[in-house]
Amino acid sequence: MKEKLEELKTILAEVDDISRAVAIANWDLETYMPPGGAEGRGNIVATLSRMAQETFTSEKVGGLLDELMPFATELDKDSDDARIITETKRQYEKLVKVPAEMVGERAQLRAVGNPAWRESREKSDYSIFKPHLEKMLDWVQRYADLFKPYDHIYDPLLDDYEANMKTVEVQETFDTIRPQQVELIEAIAAAEQVDDSFLHQAFEEDKQRQFGKEVVGAIGFDFERGREDKVTHPFATNLGYGDQRITVRMGDDFFNPYLFGALHEAGHGMYEQGISKDLARTSLYTGTSLGIHESQSRMWENLVGRSKPFWDHYYPRLQELFPSQLGNVSVDDFYKGINIVKPSFIRVEADEATYNLHIMLRMEIEIALLEGSLSVDDLPEYWNTKFEEYLGITPDNDADGVLQDVHWSFGLYGYFSTYALGNLISVQLWEKVKEDIPDLEAKVGNAEFKPLLTWMNEKIHVHGSKFPPQELMQRVTGSGIDGTAYISYLKTKYGDIYNL
Repeated sequence: MKEKLEELKTILAEVDDISRAVAIANWDLETYMPPGGAEGRGNIVATLSRMAQETFTSEKVGGLLDELMPFATELDKDSDDARIITETKRQYEKLVKVPAEMVGERAQLRAVGNPAWRESREKSDYSIFKPHLEKMLDWVQRYADLFKPYDHIYDPLLDDYEANMKTVEVQETFDTIRPQQVELIEAIAAAEQVDDSFLHQAFEEDKQRQFGKEVVGAIGFDFERGREDKVTHPFATNLGYGDQRITVRMGDDFFNPYLFGALHEAGHGMYEQGISKDLARTSLYTGTSLGIHESQSRMWENLVGRSKPFWDHYYPRLQELFPSQLGNVSVDDFYKGINIVKPSFIRVEADEATYNLHIMLRMEIEIALLEGSLSVDDLPEYWNTKFEEYLGITPDNDADGVLQDVHWSFGLYGYFSTYALGNLISVQLWEKVKEDIPDLEAKVGNAEFKPLLTWMNEKIHVHGSKFPPQELMQRVTGSGIDGTAYISYLKTKYGDIYNL
């Protein structure tokens, strides 16, 4: 059987190589490709995507898996080889239902639709992106139908990002935490408000970048195995062992977007940099789920990067770079300013108290689109109505409303809920880290980040996707994904900031 296993690994390596080539092409599409290259890039990505799909779902792979599954039961169930076999089997059984032509079709739709979304957003004109959204939504509905019967049309989409999780589970979790977050937001609104005006002024981009790269390097992102580039909508991607890319959005009139975005994407990058090299070019060489992935980015962005100990250490350096902007602002006022609670239009700039409401709104809209109760024609008006209902404000234009997220241009339906799940997981993990490293906050205050990163490497990163998300959480924290710790964290943090 070992020969069969090696044969399977050889095929998986080929599939991984093709998939990384697709990732490189898509990274370039977002960063440096000229606008005129969209159609040609779409053809390239479509061809490579079909190749990966056809190779992975071949009869050869299916036969090898049938032969190897009994062998997997003889191995240590937690060994790399056993998990490679069982995880590959799980992926195979799902992907074999998807025709290679459909995979290529989506790649083409993405390559053309994403530049259209960017133009649409820049011009704040939904009509430019609308026909592309219609085509992608049609593709997503046809994709979901491949997995009938399902409990809900959203289930097979969610499963792509959170294996084995059901729509009803996420809805129940959101229904539990939503009223508590709304109650907290209402209490904050009634309290004395925080001033963050000093964050909304000119901050030279080159100095922001200098500070950001210093901090990102200090927390543990390895620039010898990664790089940082500018884009319209930030993301991180793994281009193969030793090559993790993060991207950022820059602006010279508001301090927050670049630095906290860089910390966020670095969290994703460090997860991928920490996966065992033994898993490279296998089906396990990726994060186990987007919720777990997002927990890493939100942890570094918020639990570290927006913490008081972090700024007790780094604020003098920031004042040194921006003396006219921050020289007369105390570290206490700065800390409160970067943690201000204020309903805003842009999800990636939302504060911790309101962020999950952005996610719940998007999930509700996706479900309505997929169920057919909402049309693409009515989407902008529906978005604005729901935004007013959830956050009490109404976008003035399409760029701040329905066009602000890149995800639908890539067909990433089912993705948004993982952001909120990541918030919950981040605090669950943080509480566990503090049990093992009692002086964690003091270490953050001394810019000693290695103990935290090492803990995450050993407990989370190194395993790649060996363990499904709920199983990994049970192993590390002793419980499944739960919002209790997150709500407690929010109440404590903002109770202190707003004297609640």
